[in-house]
Amino acid sequence: MGDCTNSDDDSVYHDYDSGDDEDQYVELQRLEYDTFISKDPVITVITKESLLAAQREDLSNVMEVLSLKEHHARTLLIHYCWDVDKLLAILVEKGKDELYRKAGVTSVEHDNPASSKLSSMVSCNVCIEEVPAANVTTMDCGHYFCNDCWTEHFIVKINEGQSRRITCMEYQCDAICDEEKVRTLVNARDPNLAEKFDRFLLESYIEDSRKVKWCPSVPHCGNAIRIEDDVVCEVQCTCGVQFCFNCLSETHSPCPCFMWALWVKKCQDDSETLNYISFHTKHCPKCHKLVEKNGGCNLVNCICGQPFCWLCGEATGRTHTYAFIEGHSCGRFKEETKEKNERAKKDLFRHIHYHNRYKAHMDSLKLEMKLQTSLEGKILALEERDSTNREFDWLTKGLFRLSRSRKILAYSYAFAFYMFGEENFNRNLSAEEKLIKLNLFENQQQQLEANVEVLSSFLEEPFDTYPSHKLMLVKIKILDLSRTVDNICKKLYECIENDLLSSLLKASGIASYKSTGVNKALELAC
Repeated sequence: MGDCTNSDDDSVYHDYDSGDDEDQYVELQRLEYDTFISKDPVITVITKESLLAAQREDLSNVMEVLSLKEHHARTLLIHYCWDVDKLLAILVEKGKDELYRKAGVTSVEHDNPASSKLSSMVSCNVCIEEVPAANVTTMDCGHYFCNDCWTEHFIVKINEGQSRRITCMEYQCDAICDEEKVRTLVNARDPNLAEKFDRFLLESYIEDSRKVKWCPSVPHCGNAIRIEDDVVCEVQCTCGVQFCFNCLSETHSPCPCFMWALWVKKCQDDSETLNYISFHTKHCPKCHKLVEKNGGCNLVNCICGQPFCWLCGEATGRTHTYAFIEGHSCGRFKEETKEKNERAKKDLFRHIHYHNRYKAHMDSLKLEMKLQTSLEGKILALEERDSTNREFDWLTKGLFRLSRSRKILAYSYAFAFYMFGEENFNRNLSAEEKLIKLNLFENQQQQLEANVEVLSSFLEEPFDTYPSHKLMLVKIKILDLSRTVDNICKKLYECIENDLLSSLLKASGIASYKSTGVNKALELAC
C-alpha cells in the first residue's frame, strides 16, 4: 500500500520502524486520549414528565426576582419567549413599568363589583344585559364582564390557537387575562377545552422558546431539547436521533444551514435534469411536446408538423431563406440569452461533479457501517487467541472516526458547490481571492479524503489472523490515522468558519467541531 505524503506532519500517514513500536504506541495512546476529551455545552432532554419541572424552574426565578404571582410571571415569560436573561436585561435597562406594559401585565389588583353587594345587579358592556354581580368576573386590569361573555371570548381564542396570550375584551385594552380565571370559566362549560388550554400553556415553554425545540424524530418520541448557550449546535436526543438544533434537519456540518437547505431542495427537485431539459429542448407551440434541435437551422419542425422558431419558440410558416422566415420575425439573437444558457450548462456539470462525490462518500458510509459486525467478530477471535489482551477500543474508536469523517467529507462537497459557485453568497470576493480560498479549501479536503481512505483500508484488513508483532503495527497505524484524520477535520472546520464563511455577506455559522462527535443530551431531572 502506498503512503500519503505531505509536508504537514498532522495530515500524513507514516510508516514506522519496528524498534520504535512500543514508544510510538504509548505516545499515540496519550494523544488519542487527549483528542477525545472535549468540553460540551449544557444540553438537556425534556421529557413529558419533566416539562412541568423545567417550566417551573424559570417561573420560580422570575417570581422571586419580581415578587409576582405565577400567572403574571408566565405572562412575562411567554411574551419574552421564555428568555429569562432578556427579561432581566429589559428590567434593568427600562424598568419594571415598561417591562410589564409591553407584556400586558397589570400587577394592581381590583375588587370584583360583587364583593360588597352579593345581591346587586351589574351591567355587562358586551351583551348589554343586567346580570347578578356574582356572575361577573373582573380581570387584573379592572375591566369586568359577565361570565357568559368571558367564556365565549375564551373559547373562541383557545380554538383559534391564541391560548397563550388571551387579552381583555375591553376596547384597546392589551392586558392579559388571568389564566386561573380563564381555566375556571372554560372548565365549567367544556372540561376538554380547559385541558387543551393548560396544554397550550405548558407547551409554550417549547413552542415559544428559542433555546428549547422539539426533537424532530418520526414518529415523535415526545422529547424536547434545551441548550443553555445561544450557538449553532448539533445534538443527539436520548431516542438516538441526531439533528441540527438550528434548522432541525439532519446533522450537516460543516455545511451551513442555509446552504444545506438549498442542497437538499436541489437534490429533491432533481433540478439538474430540469436544467438539462431547459437548455436542450423547447415546447412545440401547437402540441406542447418537447422538441430537441438536431441541426443548425433555427426553423424547427415538430413531429406534429408545426414549424416554429427555436430562438423565441413562436409558430412560423414553412418557407424561409437565410435572412427571412415566412410569417415570423423575432429580431436578432440576444447575447444575454446565450450567456444564460452557458451558465445553466456550467451549473449542471458542477452539480453533477459535487453530487457524485457527495453520494460516493454517503454510499461508502453505509457500507462501512457494516464493519461494526465484522469488527466485533475479529475482536472475539483476537480475545480467544490471547485471553490476557482485552484492549481493543482502538478498533471501535477508529471505526467511529472513519464514519464521522465520511459524513464531514460528504457535507463538505455540498458546501463547496454553493461556496464557490455563481451564486451571490460571496460576491464581495474578487476572482483572485475566490481562487485562493478555493485552493485552500480543496487542499484540506483532499488531505482528509486521502487519509480517510487509508484508514478505511486498514480497518478492513484481516488483522485477526496477523501475528502479534504485525497486529501491533496495525494498531499503531490505526491510532495514528485516527489522530491525523481528527486533526485535519478540525483544520477543515477552522478553514470553513474563519477563512470562508467570514467572507459571506449572509450571516451564517456551523456547529463547532467535536472530536467526540455530536453532543449527546442528558435527561433533565424532575
